[in-house]
Amino acid sequence: MAAAYTLTATTLGCLAQIAIAGTTTFTSDKANFRLETIATGLAHPWSLAFLPDGSQLVTERDGRLRRIEDGELQSHPVQGLPELVVSGQGGLLDIILHPDFETNQTLFLSYAHKISRKGMTTRVARATLDDNTLSNVEVIFEALPRGTASHHFAGRMAFDRDGNLYIAIGDRGEMDRAQDTDDDAGGVHRLTINGDPVPGNPFIDDSSGKDTLYTYGNRNIQGMTTHPETGEIWSHEHGPRGGDEINIIRAGNNYGWPKVTYGIDYSGAIISDKTTMEGVTDPLHYWDPSIAPSGMAFYTGDRFPEWQGDLFVGALKMKKLVRLSIENETVKEEEDLLEDLGERIRDVRMGPDGVLWLLTDSADGKVYRLIPLE
Repeated sequence: MAAAYTLTATTLGCLAQIAIAGTTTFTSDKANFRLETIATGLAHPWSLAFLPDGSQLVTERDGRLRRIEDGELQSHPVQGLPELVVSGQGGLLDIILHPDFETNQTLFLSYAHKISRKGMTTRVARATLDDNTLSNVEVIFEALPRGTASHHFAGRMAFDRDGNLYIAIGDRGEMDRAQDTDDDAGGVHRLTINGDPVPGNPFIDDSSGKDTLYTYGNRNIQGMTTHPETGEIWSHEHGPRGGDEINIIRAGNNYGWPKVTYGIDYSGAIISDKTTMEGVTDPLHYWDPSIAPSGMAFYTGDRFPEWQGDLFVGALKMKKLVRLSIENETVKEEEDLLEDLGERIRDVRMGPDGVLWLLTDSADGKVYRLIPLE
């Protein structure tokens, strides 16, 4: 996969941390800001959603859905979650609100599920939020076949402008499954809000592929977002040792895993000697060594005008927030932020208040907001 850019070095050393009147502030190439702590004490928070009343919902991988009201984490979790399993990287994963949530109070959850002797998989359920309880819980998607591994569940979701739901499913630790279009693993699925295949899906009239499958050759997508101008779905995924990728999700595309990759196996073995191949979509951007990206959002607010249109990506392994300036699907600038924070960034969200929100991945996970310095 030949990269679509020539930038190879990040702007390291651009981040300074300064203590002013007891407040930790940060200065970057484009904007100075401080971190505001919204909540602490979350057990491996995974995803964040903003409710119309100004409160927030946060998933904890350990199997709880928590609510933050007026900046206070509520002590009682939301009740009525679907049956799920917490194992390895699996548990309660993503949350996304229906485009008409304010009218119908409908949301979607992705999570790991287990059936004895049949193994584990990723499910997506639709539910109605009634105060602090979920009702009308219905499973609308289940990735098949199941597997025994407790990693690479993926689970990230996004809506396009037509109200179609995109669901990322990891390769479940069995890399060759990502090239099998008759297998739900290792790809992105496009569904209606009722869980039906969207008419026009690339394999809907092809007996060799799943009706819901939209892309394949994806290893383990951990970030998905909708481009604010084009409306296309952007994603990033974990490579093995190296080869994390940013991709634009387009119908029927093969993103190559494991036939082509910039990474190697964790053992040091070569997975493929190819980084590009005919019929495979090259990444828009890649990282080698791996940063373990997680969460992503385009900045669309007005409180950081210097960041307008930039893409922000969290990093688990490298414990930082990455800002990417992109023009015509080419990365023009890359800047590392929050390296001194020392936190694994699990999710990045553009808030309705015009600032970025972050989740940190730990047993004492936190919710932060990036506030501009006046």
